[in-house]
This record gives sequence, structure tokens and C-alpha cells, in this order.
Amino acid sequence: MNMKSIVFAGMMCLLFLSFTTKSFGQQTNHLEGRWDLTLKMDGKDLPSWLEVRHSGIQTYVGRYVFANGSARPISEVKIKDSKFSFAIPPQWEQGNKYLEFDGMVENDKLTGSFVYTDGKKYNFTGVKAPKLEYTANPTWGEPITLFNGRDLEGWTAMGENQWEVEKGVLKSSKSGSNLVSDQKFMDFKLHIEFRYPEESNSGIYLRGRYEVQIADNIGLEPSDVLFAGVYGFLSPNEMLAKNAGVWQSFDITLIGRRITIIANGIEVITDQVIPGITGGALDSHEGEPGPFLIQGDHGAVEFRNIIVTPRVEK
Repeated sequence: MNMKSIVFAGMMCLLFLSFTTKSFGQQTNHLEGRWDLTLKMDGKDLPSWLEVRHSGIQTYVGRYVFANGSARPISEVKIKDSKFSFAIPPQWEQGNKYLEFDGMVENDKLTGSFVYTDGKKYNFTGVKAPKLEYTANPTWGEPITLFNGRDLEGWTAMGENQWEVEKGVLKSSKSGSNLVSDQKFMDFKLHIEFRYPEESNSGIYLRGRYEVQIADNIGLEPSDVLFAGVYGFLSPNEMLAKNAGVWQSFDITLIGRRITIIANGIEVITDQVIPGITGGALDSHEGEPGPFLIQGDHGAVEFRNIIVTPRVEK
């Protein structure tokens, strides 16, 4: 190789290093990452969630969870200095207008406003989602029976109560209120048994924030919005729903953000990370312990043998 070739090769190497440093280091924006949001709508604080990340050199994309529904993609998050904006099509919201968000990031906090599908404008705030440390080789405490088989002691209906107990079974015979446990937990193992009629739909929310789907989906391809999926985020590796009308079970381990789900005796999700809250969460305070929420606002469902084993400090 002659001297000119060596000089040219060296210049190209420097250009490449400059390009990659700019592409993968200096382009990072404070908005990148996951955010726990609180929407201010009609006098209520509603939980929400946002994720922003790179796509290529200068484009930002993301995912967004509204107060209900599943995580939906954001094709582009527009960022200029500390300000950002994005728009997403409606999912379960009425109307056909896009939800439009405008905000700014400062000191690891978000503030901003959004226009809902009805044209009304509301405000939101946000904080960086916590990491939620994983504990290897956990120490487990004594199992706690959350449903005593006699009455609703230890549970509270979120509205007019349609839940009842009959012959040791917790029953919701129609769509109505969700049911929330009085006790709160952080890391735990949960065993829960359930039964539903044909075409019914329910779910169990972990810490009141992460829904594991319970639904009559026998014979369908596995999906993050179907049986044993973490709603909108994690899909089971196979569909193990049984026929409607028979008892089924979940055994769920949640430590930090990492979840393992055993559906009807077979592991279908193994040590996967839950990115953020799912639609219908009680709140977006991910760093805090939370209750179990049983979904009763979709369809009829029955439960028995609800047993939680909390992780304890050594």
C-alpha cells in the first residue's frame, strides 16, 4: 500500500469513527427511555405510559399506553431541544381524531398537554419509570390465602358490587365492578384458579398495574392480548387455554419487572421484562407495592384458591 492509500484509509477511518460516535453517543436525548405518566382528565388522575427510543440516526419512535387499551406504536416522536410531540390514532376511544401530545422534558420530568379524540384539551405530567431491581435466589415468606372461600373479606369492589361467594367460589355473573385486594405486594408468587363461560373475558392485574389476560381463546394463535399474555406487551409461547366451563390456573412469579407465567401447568412466559403499565391500571406508581385487581367489567368469571407468597428480605 503506497502513502496516498494509507492517508486515504486513515481519513476514512476517522470519518467513520466520527460518524459512529455521533450516531450512537452524542445523539442521545433526555426524552429517551420509559416514562410513567399521569393524565389530568375531568377531575381525575389517570395512569398512562410512554416509551421513546432511537430508530436509525436521527428518528425517534415509541410506544404509548393510554388509560385503557393496549400499548400502541408511535411512528415518530418529533423532538426539538427540550420539547416533543407525537400523535396516535384512536384505539378504544370514541371518534376518529388522533390523540395529539405536546410536552417538554426538564430534570427527568415531563409536563405537557394532549388533545383527546373529542377535541378537548387536557394536561399530563410524567416521571422516569423506575428500574425495579431483580432479586436472584429470592427468599419466600409464608403463603397468604387472599380469598377465604366464605365472603369478600379482604377485597373491595370498585363501584356497585356484583361479586358474590357461593360454595367456596368467588363469582361475577355479569359485567360490573372490578375487585381489588386490600393487601398490597411488591415481589411475589401467585397461584390463582379461574373458570369462565364461552366468549367471556377477564384478567388479573399484578400490583394493580400489569394485566395477565384471562379469556376464552382456545384454538387461537398466542398473542399478547389473549389468554396468558401480559396485555399488549408479552405473548405466551403457546396457547394453552382450555375449554370454557372448566377450571384453569395460573402460577405467576413477579420479581422487579421480570415475570414468569405457568398456564395450566406449563411455562408459557419465562423471566421476561414487563416494560410498563398496561391499560386499565390503578395507577402509574411503578416503584410502589400494589394490590391485585380482578377484572369484572368485561364478562362473567369465577375464581378460587387465590394464594400469594411474598418475597421477603433475608
